[in-house]
Amino acid sequence: MPLPQPDLGDLEPGDEVSVEEVPHQWTTHVNSLARQLALQAIYEIDSAGHPVGEVIDHLISAYDTPLPADVVSLMRVLVIGVSKHRARIDAAIQPFAPEFPVKHLAVVDRNVLRLAIFEFVIAQLVPMGVAIDEAVSLAKAFGSDSSPRFVNGVLGNLMEDSALVARMRAENDPASSMIDDA
Repeated sequence: MPLPQPDLGDLEPGDEVSVEEVPHQWTTHVNSLARQLALQAIYEIDSAGHPVGEVIDHLISAYDTPLPADVVSLMRVLVIGVSKHRARIDAAIQPFAPEFPVKHLAVVDRNVLRLAIFEFVIAQLVPMGVAIDEAVSLAKAFGSDSSPRFVNGVLGNLMEDSALVARMRAENDPASSMIDDA
């Protein structure tokens, strides 16, 4: 079936046409975009073992339009933070996903969990509800059909364990704060 032809009025072949450049409109909140990029980066770091800095730089340079500075800044904080605190985060995930060791969870699921736990528990960048909502959205977009339910369940149970959350926050050394490093 042929595509419908637009009405071009009096336009003839060879006529000059002016083109207006329309600036890119971000279709997602800048923090959500930073999380999506961070998830892509930590997925690559986790599955391929590529160096953190190279992955971040490649993602930034490969994006189709220049990224706003606040997107780049938050993405760096998230990627570097998850990488730095990965062992602690994985230890926190394990009791709430006891069927498999964390390394055997689906790559997307474990990295969505890592990202949310870093953002809420360790860096304390967002409230618990925001971290869970964003993680479930990422799981819907990038995971399997069962990912959103799994991510929601693990994070919901972890967040209800106020003793674990308090202990993980107490373990943070203010002198080596992730936000200062990025």
